[in-house]
Amino acid sequence: MKLKHVGLGLLVLSMLSCNFVTRMLVPATATSAPITTPIATLASFPSPLVPSYIPPECQASAPFATIPPELALAQPTVTFEPNPEISKDLQLDVFDELAKKVDAVYVYPDFNGKDWKEIKARYRAKIEAGLETEMFYLEMQTLINELGDEHSFYLSPLEVKASEAELRGENDYVGVGIFSLPDPERQIISIISTFPNSPAEHAGIKPHDKIIGVDGVPLQFDADATRQIRGPKCSAVTLTVQTPGEAPRDIMLIRTSIQGNLNIVSQLVPTTDGSKIGYIFIPTFFDETIPPQIDDALEAFGPLDGLILDVRLNGGGSSSVVDPIFKLFVDGTLGKFVSRNDSRALQVKADPIHNSQTVPIIVIVSEDTVSYGEIFAGVLKDLGRAKVVGQTSLGNVEVLHGYNFDDNSQVWIASETFYSATSETNFELSGIIPDVEAFAEWDTITFETDPSIKAALGLLGHQ
Repeated sequence: MKLKHVGLGLLVLSMLSCNFVTRMLVPATATSAPITTPIATLASFPSPLVPSYIPPECQASAPFATIPPELALAQPTVTFEPNPEISKDLQLDVFDELAKKVDAVYVYPDFNGKDWKEIKARYRAKIEAGLETEMFYLEMQTLINELGDEHSFYLSPLEVKASEAELRGENDYVGVGIFSLPDPERQIISIISTFPNSPAEHAGIKPHDKIIGVDGVPLQFDADATRQIRGPKCSAVTLTVQTPGEAPRDIMLIRTSIQGNLNIVSQLVPTTDGSKIGYIFIPTFFDETIPPQIDDALEAFGPLDGLILDVRLNGGGSSSVVDPIFKLFVDGTLGKFVSRNDSRALQVKADPIHNSQTVPIIVIVSEDTVSYGEIFAGVLKDLGRAKVVGQTSLGNVEVLHGYNFDDNSQVWIASETFYSATSETNFELSGIIPDVEAFAEWDTITFETDPSIKAALGLLGHQ
């Protein structure tokens, strides 16, 4: 079997965590449904409730069908067409090459305290006993998850295709167009941002809003809560949405094709002393359209008195995204990636826009800042280019190396960790510690009332 090394330095959360990016995909046909009960705290539906925006391709579809939320909950997570069938022999070849690669490059020589030999034997026996193609891919995902490092993951061929499209900023799915963070403990879904020209954007859904119910039914976090929002193209869904400081409201949305990239948020921060302070919210480093968006924002700002970079909900991404952003603000050797047997330097050459290499910077982080989000903030802090506001991050900066197999599946293995050039700090152990602590739940604040932005202005010496 040919094994191709497909990349270095890709940093993402585990599949569970990385996929907080909520993509509302078309579900398959339901076969069974749990019982759900409406709650009185949800806003009552107007009679009749009408959609705030009808996508052009759906204007001939009225009246719009709805999918009961209990049926949506019953939908399987996998919504793509089936993966191409592969033989048992090819399954064994993929498994053997995957296992060899983990043996050779996994960052923890003790396999993170796991009995890797026993795990390999157990999964090989499953394949030898016979597995259908889709079950094989699920078992390979589970195999890698057993390493327990919260980073390494496996992708089926169709998942590889979708992931590569996401990296290029070529999102293409059916939904309402929200980028969100489910919060099972608080029974809400927080809105990080909306996709341009999406039903959610047209309906006035904004960052910091939260979803508390779907079609009059509370979110079901014992399953995949986002499934309640999914449905076929041109079908209707009513979301109960609450903006911080306001009463819940019901919004009917018509699901449609969502395409294109996720946008940053950039704006000037109002100040009483007339200072020119820029603010850029960077939702992800897993989209190669992000660097040119930041370039455009800095060009539009012009020379600044200060800059706030918000990565508090950034779950990581790719070096191909982060390195061009680093070049805007720093120069030279930034740190090193260390594997079991070697190390390599992280180096960039300055490429400033206006005064981006000298402007005072504040980076906002939180417990949801992970991977390259942490490296980005930690490097700027350790080099003296920025101060940090927020919460201490969790410390999860393992670097993934990716490998393709002959069936077009992929494995990403934690193969390195990162040390800052200045302090030799291992962010995996320490996380990113803020200079000033500031925190509020994302859905409880607005841009104007955000304590992290206020703390950032204080550190910059402006109000």
